[in-house]
Amino acid sequence: MPSLFVIRGNDQGSRFELTASVVPIGRDSGNRIQLHDTEVSRRHAEIRRVDDRYLLVDLNSSNGTLVNGKPIREQFLNSGDQVQIGRTLMLFTRPANESQAVTPWNVAFTSQEEGDRSEIISAVKPEEGNRIFAASESGYDSWPARARRNLEIMYHTALAISHTVDIDQLLDRIMDLIFEWVEADRGCILLVDPDTSKLVPKVRRSRHGAADRLVISKTILDYVRSRNEGVLTSDARHDQRWDTGASIVQAGIREAICVPMKGRYDVVGVIYIDTSLSPQDILARGTTNKFTQDHLMLMVAIAHQAALAVEDTHYYSAMVQAERLAAIGQTIAMISHHVKNILQGIRGGSYLIQMGLNRHDEELIRKGWTIVEKNQNKISGLVMDMLTFSKEREPDLQVADIGGVVRDVVELMEQRAEEFQVGLTLEAAAEMPKLVFDPEGIHRALLNLVTNAIDAVAEKQDDRRVQVTLSYLVDPALVRIEVADNGPGIPPDLVDKIFSPFVSEKKGSRGTGLGLPVSNKIVQEHGGRIVVQSNPGAGTTFVIELPAVFPAETPGDLPEKAAGDTSAASMPQ
Repeated sequence: MPSLFVIRGNDQGSRFELTASVVPIGRDSGNRIQLHDTEVSRRHAEIRRVDDRYLLVDLNSSNGTLVNGKPIREQFLNSGDQVQIGRTLMLFTRPANESQAVTPWNVAFTSQEEGDRSEIISAVKPEEGNRIFAASESGYDSWPARARRNLEIMYHTALAISHTVDIDQLLDRIMDLIFEWVEADRGCILLVDPDTSKLVPKVRRSRHGAADRLVISKTILDYVRSRNEGVLTSDARHDQRWDTGASIVQAGIREAICVPMKGRYDVVGVIYIDTSLSPQDILARGTTNKFTQDHLMLMVAIAHQAALAVEDTHYYSAMVQAERLAAIGQTIAMISHHVKNILQGIRGGSYLIQMGLNRHDEELIRKGWTIVEKNQNKISGLVMDMLTFSKEREPDLQVADIGGVVRDVVELMEQRAEEFQVGLTLEAAAEMPKLVFDPEGIHRALLNLVTNAIDAVAEKQDDRRVQVTLSYLVDPALVRIEVADNGPGIPPDLVDKIFSPFVSEKKGSRGTGLGLPVSNKIVQEHGGRIVVQSNPGAGTTFVIELPAVFPAETPGDLPEKAAGDTSAASMPQ
């Protein structure tokens, strides 16, 4: 299936399959490919399927569309092309022929002796693959032309696999290149299962789209794996090495190449291709050989590059898994610390409640309950932040009043501001258009910022101020929400780390270090960003920039947020 794989940008790691005849790309949620990138237009470009090709068309976007670093208006895409839209870089991949893909379970192994036998014409070790650039006595082409062609093949192979971190896409791309450069009829890539050490088919191709059963000689596979040699075989009866287990001919194969995927340390798999010539083809060609020694050495070199890429992919996956485990350990340690502080607060409140019950002292009970309730809210906020940060979620888009959401947050925080004697003010544009966004998500993101601002100025002796400003920019259509405080500011060495989990400068147990990462995640899910401006000793300003999406630009009917409905706005669902 043709697809776009994001290799750089806010959506890095996402894969979008091109299943429709027209696939729109843009910032709005109505696009089949939605990119959370503020430099991407609302409807930026689209990919159109024309017969069996894919045409990328720029829709008069503001920042343009680039293919392989060059601006384009329209261009057909080839597998391996890099498409840049805004700050997002994507890799276009597709099978060489979509009808060629055959399910891997149509691959079978046999070692039974049936019919005629085949012999090894030649065998090559992986370290001999560099001979593809050396002069030979083959007369079908000049040596400089062959060397230049083989160098081009290896360059494209290295370039293609260097941009792929998904193992399935990597193997698909390798098989695409093999069928592009080698005149094979069928092929298969098999990888070694690390648990069983058996070869498992992963990718299969058939140039003519035939869904016949591909039978691979187990004798060949065992020979290639045990000797670490690539072999070229053809129908003949003279090689005694196949006497005890010849099986290649039972599928009607005339010629086959099987090469080991030898990496830095071990064989990670094999690549197998074969071809068949009918008597008419032999008469027309005047030869029975479709594969040559050059083909064998080229396949050995490609297999070595593929093995290195497979190893790198496995190492990358292992590294990611190790980082995840380390992050889990860090998360558990940090959460345990915060939960311990919260439980101590609940325990202290419970002690006061118990003492008040024993003494029939209602005031003491009320005081204890206030402490318990405050810590309950803390643990509830911690859990909701964890869920919001860890879970991939699509914004719950509704037609709503962004001004109403901002006012709700300010009103909700007025009591906390009074508690710390902070002057909390709101400056909002007189009229704001109805927009499409997730009101509960934006409410929570802004709530975290205002809470942090109040906590930042609470330590000052006097003149504690926090100002929230809401404005709308017509060109570009952008909503700006500023939260400015006159607190101590953020240390320069922490400015680049504040959106990382569990980074907090709040004193005591007030901060969990998840508020800013959660806010940043919610804003990015809307295709926006948070900008930080901080001067030590002079205060900090956080600016939320959201693309203004109007109801008319969003397909389908969207629910409208009822005015004043803030019952669940403080907690994302």
